[in-house]
Amino acid sequence: MSYQHQPEYIFESSWEVCNMVGGIYTVLSTRAATLHQHYGDKLIFIGPDVWCGKQNPYFEEISDLLPEWKAYTSSKYNLSIRIGRWKIPGRPVAVLVDFYYLMMKKNEIYGHVWETSGVNSLMAYGDYDESSMFGYASGMIIESYYQFFGLNPKTPVIAHFNEWMTTFGVFYIREKLPDVGIVFTTHATSIGRSIAGNHKPLYDYLNEYYGDQMAKELNMISKHSTEKQAAHLADCFTTVSKITAKECEQLLDKKPDVITPNGFEDDFVPKNKVFSR
Repeated sequence: MSYQHQPEYIFESSWEVCNMVGGIYTVLSTRAATLHQHYGDKLIFIGPDVWCGKQNPYFEEISDLLPEWKAYTSSKYNLSIRIGRWKIPGRPVAVLVDFYYLMMKKNEIYGHVWETSGVNSLMAYGDYDESSMFGYASGMIIESYYQFFGLNPKTPVIAHFNEWMTTFGVFYIREKLPDVGIVFTTHATSIGRSIAGNHKPLYDYLNEYYGDQMAKELNMISKHSTEKQAAHLADCFTTVSKITAKECEQLLDKKPDVITPNGFEDDFVPKNKVFSR
């Protein structure tokens, strides 16, 4: 790939940045060192501040790291953020956002995203609200950085969103910063997880399932809607394996533009006798 096609800045958002919940934490944290070698502190991870007021064991807050931008984000966007480094190999910059004030505006945001992106949030329940507001806040943070540091349409910027929990960031950036390239990655579809979680054979009968129909049957309308719309509206839709690509094509009606198999640092693999055991 030639230099002019390389981004200068990468913002990557996930519910599992500095927040060890499941496998995506491993996916992101074990490739960060390689990315950081290429992009330095122009690689910025965004995660939820679920440890508000408490010490996060995966995150080191650094008070003199981008303090002016932190103040700008607070005053201009009314977002409380903590800036520091993710305590993983490479120690990339991480921004944790307290998105809970957006919960008071969620109905207004849902209405707006319905109008601009066609996402049906009427049937939302459970973790949909928190996830959507975190995704929206992630978009606000990227816009704040973009404006504060004077980036412009000639600055190659990528905003990378992982899983349905960050999709509202896709819709925000698409509206507010159309010159920023949007990547959306599905590691496994929400409706596919629900099908399997309800003890239905997913891959044996994959061609018999229709995403919209199954979303109604399994009470997954809002999560499926936001993931499907993000897959169609992002500039680049990716997934991590050929089998998941088939799942996306069948259930989201969108063939991934790129398949990016998960990579990890060499030191992630145990050595010698430990590996054998």
